[in-house]
Amino acid sequence: MPTLTFTVAPEEHGRQVQQVLRGHGVSVRLMHRLKRVPGGMTRNGGGVARTVDPVCAGEVLTLQIPADDTVPEAIACALDIVYEDDDLLVINKPPTLPMHPSHNHQGDTLANAVAAYLAARGQPAAFRAAGRLDKGTSGLVVCCKHAYAASRLNGQARVQKTYEALAHGELHGSGIFRSVIYRPFKNRTLRACRGYEDPRQPGDESAVTHWEALACGGGVTLLRLWLETGRTHQIRVHFAHNKTPLLGDDFYGAPPREEPGHFLHCAKACFAHPVTEERMEFCAPPPAAFLAVAKAFYLN
Repeated sequence: MPTLTFTVAPEEHGRQVQQVLRGHGVSVRLMHRLKRVPGGMTRNGGGVARTVDPVCAGEVLTLQIPADDTVPEAIACALDIVYEDDDLLVINKPPTLPMHPSHNHQGDTLANAVAAYLAARGQPAAFRAAGRLDKGTSGLVVCCKHAYAASRLNGQARVQKTYEALAHGELHGSGIFRSVIYRPFKNRTLRACRGYEDPRQPGDESAVTHWEALACGGGVTLLRLWLETGRTHQIRVHFAHNKTPLLGDDFYGAPPREEPGHFLHCAKACFAHPVTEERMEFCAPPPAAFLAVAKAFYLN
């Protein structure tokens, strides 16, 4: 089990254990799990630390991070690993690989491949991605090797992503899409947009996408994108609503293409390391098919 230690700072003197740990990004859910593990949460290398106990400056809180109870089936698949340490695994995902097992995908997912990769190295094989990419979207995925890293990167220290995309239509300059995204059909993953100022309905989610046109030609635009929110299908549904769907995204009205995916790529990921707090930045070029199509439209 991964071990983490936190030294109580002078300004934390007199606070409860739970307040100190929350300040370091430990989620309430993880604290509940730690309480169920013998020796999961101790102070000064010995006695059990209760979440309500007050602490003194200089004391050391030690956490033994438990493994998850359930892990995906370990099925090996080639992975393009960009970075790895004791806490993180950063992978450049191809557009053909789904993230998680589902009704239509059993065994052929990134979760299965990561489980196999970690298990082969004697490491806990749970799959904890900080955010997700749709099947058809390529690029950087940050996977956390333990629950504390996951709680940090899905909480206080979120991953900031920059995307590249090819969209139908010629766009110029830059802009912002602001809307509400909702599910018009409960049993389908399809999303749609309504006005940002329209009356809200149950299940509505505010969504903000920033875009910048990098080049255009032949009725296609190369875009750089970044998000204020992370809604399911956000980029895809925003551009479809704008009548400029992403190339290959026939789910949202674009003509189908032979190349895999919908020409959306997570090209850059920035975040503070969940344990060391070091600034991390990773980049990955788009797949060969993306670059070939961009070049064919004189976007090189």
